[in-house]
Amino acid sequence: MSGALDEWVIPRSHPRYHSLVLRERLVEGFEKGLVVPQGLIAHGRGEAFDYILGERTHPFAERAVRAAVAYMLTSRHPVISVNGNMAALAPRELVQLSELTGAPLEVNLFYRSEERVKAIVQHLREHGAEVVLGLGCSKKRLPGLESARGIVCEEGIYSADFVLVGIEDGDRTEALRRAGKVVAAIDLNPFSRTAQKADITIVDEATRALRLAVRLAAEMRGWSRGRLEEVIQSYDNRAVLSEAFKAMLERLSHAASKGVILEP
Repeated sequence: MSGALDEWVIPRSHPRYHSLVLRERLVEGFEKGLVVPQGLIAHGRGEAFDYILGERTHPFAERAVRAAVAYMLTSRHPVISVNGNMAALAPRELVQLSELTGAPLEVNLFYRSEERVKAIVQHLREHGAEVVLGLGCSKKRLPGLESARGIVCEEGIYSADFVLVGIEDGDRTEALRRAGKVVAAIDLNPFSRTAQKADITIVDEATRALRLAVRLAAEMRGWSRGRLEEVIQSYDNRAVLSEAFKAMLERLSHAASKGVILEP
């Protein structure tokens, strides 16, 4: 029975409970028109990297989330970009992060249709969002990005100085960087072009990363600007990527030598 999340379908004692719940959310999102089939493939690819990482948030990911939140709280016009997978997986967290940081949500899609944008906007509003950009805005195109993902709102991503993206492709990250924007990306694959081109790469599963971002935003919004800028200035994305590669290598090396992967 697709879309069922009750304990009779997925017992909380199941060792893969969280992963299976996320899969069901995506199936529900697909049935509601939020998620496209290609999004299901993308999730599976990310899940494979999460296995290697031990399905937990590592310290390097926490540092990246902290830096992203610091940017959101100090930027002139931060925006949270939302695609179908993110909307299906973590709508409440997206809304909470938007409220805590003042960064509006904007629906931005590669496989774009007005019906799909409308469905995602409605879904986010059902989870408490008061303002979601994507419909009825003044449309602009990001220079050098020919796909539908280049269609953005003038008052949103187009005018932003900081953009948080999740589960995205590298072409848009590169286009945003060329446009002079700071980009933070949630991407479980540190080898991807998105991960390599972003200013801040959060190598973590999206729901875990967004829950952490909400907790940190609630704490850090009371910090002085100077303290927030210290977090930004001390952040080193190359070091974060290096630590992500090392964490994966260590777990794979253990598996190769012992024939088993350590539990998280």
